[in-house]
Amino acid sequence: MAVEKNLCVYEDSKYANLYPLALTRPVFELRCGIFSILEKALRHFPGYRISYCVRDELTQLYREAHPEAQINSPNISDTVFLNGRFFADGEFPKSFDKSTAFVCNGQVVGAFVLAKDMRKLGITETRRADDSVFGQLPRVDVQGTCIDYPWDLIHNNAKEIENDFQFMRSGGQILGKLYPNVTLLAQENIYLAPGSVVHPGAVIDAENGPVHISEGATIMANAVIEGPAFIGKKSRIKVGAKIYEGTSIGAVCKVGGEVEESIIHAYSNKQHDGCLGHAYLGEWVNLGADSNNSDLKNNYGTVKLHINGEMVDSGSMFVGLFMGDHSKSGINTMFNTGTAVGVMANVFGAGYTPKFIPSFAWGAIEKLDRYALDKGIETARRVMGRRKLTLSPAQEALLRQIYNRSETEPI
Repeated sequence: MAVEKNLCVYEDSKYANLYPLALTRPVFELRCGIFSILEKALRHFPGYRISYCVRDELTQLYREAHPEAQINSPNISDTVFLNGRFFADGEFPKSFDKSTAFVCNGQVVGAFVLAKDMRKLGITETRRADDSVFGQLPRVDVQGTCIDYPWDLIHNNAKEIENDFQFMRSGGQILGKLYPNVTLLAQENIYLAPGSVVHPGAVIDAENGPVHISEGATIMANAVIEGPAFIGKKSRIKVGAKIYEGTSIGAVCKVGGEVEESIIHAYSNKQHDGCLGHAYLGEWVNLGADSNNSDLKNNYGTVKLHINGEMVDSGSMFVGLFMGDHSKSGINTMFNTGTAVGVMANVFGAGYTPKFIPSFAWGAIEKLDRYALDKGIETARRVMGRRKLTLSPAQEALLRQIYNRSETEPI
């Protein structure tokens, strides 16, 4: 009889440091490279029974999206626990003769726990595991990356596109439609999926890194994509767009203008001219025409961001915009260096934005008002309906929770 293998992917308290991106999803659903953090983790554990531990406000949402999954009730049997902010490089150890904590660069990122040790550590069907519990176990070093702040996703994105592309072993497969006068540089580093289309004059340059273009994606005339880059399913890269290295664009997005070292999660639009750099946009975001974000201070100093109620120094010169789900900007909006925008904000007005814009903000530059909750939800229904999707009861309930909490967010 085969021994059941169990993997539990969990969130820890540091999810709050990934504001605003983790407001509406578990941290392990964030994208870095071609895949989400969760997808990267699961490929190391084929055949394992998977369970998830998420914070309470996401339980209903995740159960609705994954009705088959075991959520917030870990197996009381031999289990590999993995922090949802961590993804491994290379092979991951899976065989141990005793309970053992996994440590990456001095940080506990999970553990293997024998069934007999579960209750000793305080892990039960109703109490979840966390890194403080695992810290008392014997330790083994593991190789990988732990995402501590939003900019870590951006700064690791180019490397992770390369790693994911290598994992897929799909380079050199040109399976979509190429019109005449398309230029492919380093074709062995390009994957063009079935159903994708590249129009005349487009340049796909993979000399400095791979380019993955997914099923149903369209690259319009005279667009340039420089690898490493990822274009998701059914996304459309607009005429003359400039997509620079280190950019990942999720499914069903429309993207134009200039984009560099940025991640656009899914179902979001930046259709028009304007620069997006070292930025991460959530789902259902829409940037108005000629919206731009700064990602470099004039004094070339390191950029500070509003994180979990305080200003945190990123230690980097290049940090742009982080924008939560369902947020939008008016035309000609100028986002300051290192700006965080919450969920369902509408940002518009003359001049530079504040560096922190709370969820459900309305205006935010010359005057900050509060977006009416029911109007915001109705807009979300309309936007999602255009993509033949509906706002689910759990999604609406979460937005209402975020609205209630946003009343206390500092301005």
